[in-house]
Amino acid sequence: MRKTIIVSNRLPVKIAENEGAFTATASEGGLATGLGSIYREGNNIWIGWPGIELADAEQQETVREKLAEMNLLPVYLTQDEINNYYEGFSNEILWPVFHYMGVYARYEQAYWDSYYQVNNKFKEIILSVAAPGDTIWIHDYQLLLLPGMIRAILPEISIGFFQHIPFPSYELFRLIPWRAELLEGMLGADLIGFHTFDDTRHFMNAASRILPVLTSSNVVTINDRFVVVDTFPMGIDYQRFESLAASDKVIQQAHGLREKFQNIRILLSIDRLDYSKGILQRLQAFELLLQTHPEYIEKVGFCMIVVPSRDTVPQYKELRDEIDKLVGNINARYRTMSWNPIHYFYRSFPIEILSALYTLSDICLVTPMRDGMNLVSKEYVASRTNNDGVLVLSEMAGASKELMDAIIVNPNNIGAMTNAIIEALDMPLAEQERRMKSMRQVVAKFNISHWVKLFMATLVEVNKMQQSMLARLINLETEKYIRSEYDQAEKRIIFLDYDGTLVGFKTNIDMASPDDDLYELLHELTDDSSNHVYIISGRKYETLEEWFGHLPLNLIAEHGVWQKPIHQEWQRQPGLNDQWKQEIAPILEGFTDRTPGSFIEEKSFSLVWHYRKVESGLGELRANELMNTLRYYTSDKGLQLLPGDKVIEVKNVEINKGKAALTWLEEQAYDFILAIGDDFTDEDIFKALPEEAITIKVGSQVSVARYHLRSHQEVRYLLKTLVAHKTFIKSRQ
Repeated sequence: MRKTIIVSNRLPVKIAENEGAFTATASEGGLATGLGSIYREGNNIWIGWPGIELADAEQQETVREKLAEMNLLPVYLTQDEINNYYEGFSNEILWPVFHYMGVYARYEQAYWDSYYQVNNKFKEIILSVAAPGDTIWIHDYQLLLLPGMIRAILPEISIGFFQHIPFPSYELFRLIPWRAELLEGMLGADLIGFHTFDDTRHFMNAASRILPVLTSSNVVTINDRFVVVDTFPMGIDYQRFESLAASDKVIQQAHGLREKFQNIRILLSIDRLDYSKGILQRLQAFELLLQTHPEYIEKVGFCMIVVPSRDTVPQYKELRDEIDKLVGNINARYRTMSWNPIHYFYRSFPIEILSALYTLSDICLVTPMRDGMNLVSKEYVASRTNNDGVLVLSEMAGASKELMDAIIVNPNNIGAMTNAIIEALDMPLAEQERRMKSMRQVVAKFNISHWVKLFMATLVEVNKMQQSMLARLINLETEKYIRSEYDQAEKRIIFLDYDGTLVGFKTNIDMASPDDDLYELLHELTDDSSNHVYIISGRKYETLEEWFGHLPLNLIAEHGVWQKPIHQEWQRQPGLNDQWKQEIAPILEGFTDRTPGSFIEEKSFSLVWHYRKVESGLGELRANELMNTLRYYTSDKGLQLLPGDKVIEVKNVEINKGKAALTWLEEQAYDFILAIGDDFTDEDIFKALPEEAITIKVGSQVSVARYHLRSHQEVRYLLKTLVAHKTFIKSRQ
């Protein structure tokens, strides 16, 4: 029976020990809530660290049995692994770099070694329960290597990956010494999800510039497999927070708090202790408010909750000390006998008290320096059942892309944040209601259940697309079928690409001339009067004329610009122009000057940039840069970009191998159609030909072709087999 396996660093429970007995309490986190509907069903499983170090094997087994009752499977970590994999690599390298605080990163080799080992430990646990047909959904930055590790062992399994923190721009991500390994690990997934389009775009850019992969729109092609990268903004359990706000317990708590705060306007912020949350800047903005607008003294109060986190780490301890000092200074300077400006709590609170604060507070300040989504903003909105209140939200939080009716601020601009607080305090009730109603509709619709369903549905669609794009390898049975079709046919048309299809890849393009074995094969094909053979290539027509002009072949050069029927002159496709070359050529020349070993080939109506002689890595990097540059220049000029094997070609959009092939198909009726090619341009032929045509992609499985072969040697073998078998049949008749 198929199952879904959820994998995260932590399990959705809290394990506690009391005199040798263990208890498991469900976590109240958003992820645990959202995925509860999945992992509790049937034989589904959630795999993760239980949050407790257990060295004793008997205790481990006791906890494992208790967790199994809840469909949970633990991964036990040693203290050394917690220190180096979690506290080290995850939180001292990935966390600061991904939150644009690269100055805090410590690139220790021991951190990387442990990170690799723990990801591998997770892999072994997954492999112990995974089976063909299962779906694996991996979460967050602690497990970036895991998708690739699983893919290497289970190449057909469905894998989704979601990152809950931001993905940085290429310039920051490249600081990490193990950047390529991290990307390759993530690209083991079939679907990669982020909270915002910015994160998606940053990932695509990093992948295209660091790895030898092809990127197009939101698809990365790696090792003949395509990976979809998309945006899935995470939501909250809207109904839970809405119903909490109306519960008797929360209403009672809110009344008690109101008596404490009396008639002052309340500003609220709730954060985990972290340098990415902008806590100091928020305090500075509040201090500036009191300094420049003394009329708000004794009229407003700032309720600030900071949840303890890693405060033994130097940067976090220093941040906590700075917060303590700044809060103390502001309170000492502005407090009166009956009023305290800041109510500061360095602790966590039950969900009921947080809900009471959400319903009580006039303004919620959510102003992180950088955040993946930030669900506090959505929790506040969901709790405002009266449709009043104002949300002041950082543009650096992913939620700002959805909650556009909040007052959006740059957290680095202290003066602008102060002005935003004043705007919120002065906002008329009607305006508050207009904004809050709009945001509540967004939060209600795009809730946590919607997020889970959308991601899983997209993963299913991606897997279907992958299957539809996979050409089947030609085996003995398929070869027998093709031979049978070939033998029975009375009139055949055969389209053969040249480079990569009939001959192998050569560093020097002039060295890829036909050998005697190929000439003999083409003679055998054309000796059969039932065969109409076409060489259809991107090569110049002069080159094809030199190599094949003496053979009874139909020749199509430069992807269809030039065509030469047997024993006739070359004919050029009408209506083409090459004026665009004057603008594009200097761009190619600029990249050639910067890339030793690259060169430009000019054809009648196309320009080709070759990087087959460029050192590995640099060529792919420059090619991706060139593609990004050319997209801007070619978008409105009727030109097409064709990335190929160590080549990028710019040509008129009217030029198309598929159109050229159809021209010949329309002239006569054929009962056997064969097309073989290895390049992106050959996909046009595969798409254009009738469904019954035998289409074969060489080298790559990702294709609309029906079948694929691994090399030009296999192509020659297949063609020789067809010819030899037909000859054998004739000799028996």
